[in-house]
Amino acid sequence: MKTHAIVPAQVDFSGLNPPHSPQFEDLYHPRAGAFAQAQHVFLRGNGLPERWQGRPRFVILETGFGLGNNFLATWSAWRQDTQACERLIFISIEKHPLRREDLRKAHAHSPAPELAAQLVEAWPPLTHNLHLLDFEGGRVRLMLALGDARDWLRELVAEVNAFYLDGFSPAQNPDIWDRYTLKLLARLAVPGASVATWCASRSVREALTETGFRVDLAPGFANKSDMTLGRFVPRHTLARPAGRQALAPTARHVLVIGAGLAGAACADALARHGVDCTLLETLDAPAQAASGNPGGLFHGTLNPNDGLHARFNRGAALLTGRLSRQLHDQGALPWLQQGLLRLETQRSLVQMQAVLQQLGLPADYVQALDSDQAARMSGWPLRQPAWFYPGGGALAPGDYVRALLARSAHRARLCTRAAVATLQIRDAGCLALDAQGQVLAQGDAVVITAGAASLDLARSAFVGAYPESTASGIVWPDMVSQRGQITQVRATSADLFAPALPLAGTGYALAEPGPDGVPLRDSLFCGATTQDHDLDPQLRASDQAFNLQQLRTLSGMDWPEPEQWTGRVGWRAVTADKLPLVGALGTLPADGRNDQVRLLPRLPGLLLCTGLASRGITWAALCGELAASQLLGTPRPVEASLLDAVDPMRFAVRQSRGA
Repeated sequence: MKTHAIVPAQVDFSGLNPPHSPQFEDLYHPRAGAFAQAQHVFLRGNGLPERWQGRPRFVILETGFGLGNNFLATWSAWRQDTQACERLIFISIEKHPLRREDLRKAHAHSPAPELAAQLVEAWPPLTHNLHLLDFEGGRVRLMLALGDARDWLRELVAEVNAFYLDGFSPAQNPDIWDRYTLKLLARLAVPGASVATWCASRSVREALTETGFRVDLAPGFANKSDMTLGRFVPRHTLARPAGRQALAPTARHVLVIGAGLAGAACADALARHGVDCTLLETLDAPAQAASGNPGGLFHGTLNPNDGLHARFNRGAALLTGRLSRQLHDQGALPWLQQGLLRLETQRSLVQMQAVLQQLGLPADYVQALDSDQAARMSGWPLRQPAWFYPGGGALAPGDYVRALLARSAHRARLCTRAAVATLQIRDAGCLALDAQGQVLAQGDAVVITAGAASLDLARSAFVGAYPESTASGIVWPDMVSQRGQITQVRATSADLFAPALPLAGTGYALAEPGPDGVPLRDSLFCGATTQDHDLDPQLRASDQAFNLQQLRTLSGMDWPEPEQWTGRVGWRAVTADKLPLVGALGTLPADGRNDQVRLLPRLPGLLLCTGLASRGITWAALCGELAASQLLGTPRPVEASLLDAVDPMRFAVRQSRGA
């Protein structure tokens, strides 16, 4: 997906009229009222709230978020409906979103002030991403797609029950109303999906008819005589690509193998979808293996092309930042350092600023600092410019895991000392067995989050479950176990101290959290080494010396050799392309197309969520959301190109291409 800089909306609040867009020379809503229009056109026009009643979930897609009044009116109606669907998912696209201060001003006199205040509080940095904003304990989700509607309608992966076609008038904003854009709705609509819009233009009605909607005119709102309603009744039902189909859409109980960052995040996401799960952990407590470090960083990245890694890291970091702040504010996460510096060793400050201007990334996501600014923020005598990520930071992975497990405890059962040796896939679900062949647990599906052991467990599941030709035809992802050693350093003089903010670059450093959650001044953690296929569990003096040298380079301070080394060894699961594995396995068909991940058929019942490498804190929440959505068939939390980028079958496609 080609991304573009997000240009915030310019809103004229002067005068007695509703907010006005100077760019489009149009009002954001009619003088008769935004909520009244939303209720007449979009809610009643789509048969709501009656159509969502009694359903486990209902998905709405809106083509222009604007001020957010349609979302707020829909949320308010859902809240007041005693028979409302269990989960309301509202996807909305906006090319020119409001700045937070303008959004607050727009809702200063909202008919739903409590809901509007929550929306303003949750408003994200204006980056080209699919932002996940959860309300009502996750039962109401706003998926805010910032960017061009044409791009997003091609990239969204969702099954939509109702469409709100909104935006400035076709005369002022033709791109959102033309035939090409409206035809893209068909790939997202489920049979019987409804559409409603205040627009009664003949060209819009004709485009919807060509798309597969049966269209009618209805009495319009306020001074408009007509509006357009429709129902999706295509002549031919398009089959969804095999790789986009839900793996276990009716699952009520899912096994999760591993209770580290990935496992806890999967359990949390499944619980908010209303699905029970059992987590099976080999060790005697969660977050003891790769997730057991005393502290770790989370932050986004950027590159001039805004490629796959940068976009995935940005979306993941934004979600983790929101979630960690929420848990911290609730008292569930005792230690959270907000803000992170990453030293830049390749570009000058001028070049960094040019990259920011090119990408249009906002200051509340990332800033370019000169060395003096970075030094003042960190407290260290830094010599390089740095990127400052206000929403990044550091936390204790174990605390984060425990907070997620506590949040999902009403649906997630943790079983420790439950070492899974093999998995069995059956028609009725899956079984997890120990080394003696005894059943530890069973469920409708299984998510493997066991780090470096994940692929061996997946292999065990396919032995006997499928014909030998099928099992042997699986192209396994390229993933290795990577040893990492971190070092704890204690300051020996007043001239040496921990950084005021977590710092990354050549290695990383972060202050040790104190018992009250306040970072200690005289103790820090730094690292880390990277050694593939190295199973040595012992702390090595050579690795400690390597970490110390990285610390000297990073800090610009002459840290002496300590009298006694302390640290920790762990193992990361790392893929060849440095992206996680989230998705189902399958085989390359002997005939048919093998050049696109989304077309490959999948083996049911089992999903991987592993390969989080050294970015487990950053990636876990988004990977958990993605795993849950793939199992259940809910709207995916990333665009299609990112979905393909983390799909385990990407390696099979590359093999078929001879890459």
